[in-house]
Amino acid sequence: MLRLWGIMGVMKVQNLRQIGSRLFSELGTTRMRPFTSEVIGKGAGGDKTYRIDKTAEDIIIGCLEELREPLSIISEEYGLKDILGGGPQVIIDPIDGSRNAVNGIPFYCTSIAVCDGETFGDLILAYIINLLTGDEFWAEKGGGAFFNGDRIRSQDDDLFYLIAYEAQMPGRDVPKIMRLLAEARRTRCLGSTALDLAFVSYGAVSVFVTPAPSRSFDFAAGCLMVKEAGGVITDTNGISLDSVVAGLKTQKPLLAAGNQRLHSGALNLLNG
Repeated sequence: MLRLWGIMGVMKVQNLRQIGSRLFSELGTTRMRPFTSEVIGKGAGGDKTYRIDKTAEDIIIGCLEELREPLSIISEEYGLKDILGGGPQVIIDPIDGSRNAVNGIPFYCTSIAVCDGETFGDLILAYIINLLTGDEFWAEKGGGAFFNGDRIRSQDDDLFYLIAYEAQMPGRDVPKIMRLLAEARRTRCLGSTALDLAFVSYGAVSVFVTPAPSRSFDFAAGCLMVKEAGGVITDTNGISLDSVVAGLKTQKPLLAAGNQRLHSGALNLLNG
């Protein structure tokens, strides 16, 4: 049986990696082909639920239930679920980038974060797996950020090499960030907030911005990962997320950068 808790109830990253391995083995066999675009419902987060979302969520929640440990799950599709009366929060986005998945665009992931309180400042563990490649990103509070076991650091200079962004409604969102995008050597809109934040942590992306509100499960894991890699993440007004409740209905526009100088420069371009 999968064991999630270690000594004194501390969650271990290798246990989340076991869940990721199962997801990759069951969903990765169909990678590079579109998943069915049949909508089977509406998730608790408000978006359409595709079959791949439900399949991934069932795998994750099933693994967590088998532990027989007190947990409070916040998941995009299911919503809220307490196990044995509830405990530390496990914030799950079963498929971040599900529209990419159903259209056959190879850029989507699973994101899991663990919180020992109610706010983003209480995040203690983050895990993201690219379901196309099997590449894993993880972070532990105070312990750094990692890619496939190697310590990673975010960008350390102040050049806008590559700016990634999310635009839910391009006609509305892109004009709000055009001054920032215009300063970039390259821009990308990739369609998976969790992976975008992982790439900020990895140093492949200088800045990530989404002017439209992003939900807790989209960015919870990436939030801790960026900070542990040496980066900065706030809302688009530069306000810290640490005191924000990591709840089902929480939504925030995001600005993440590889370091404070990049973040300050981006913030000035957005709001100057």
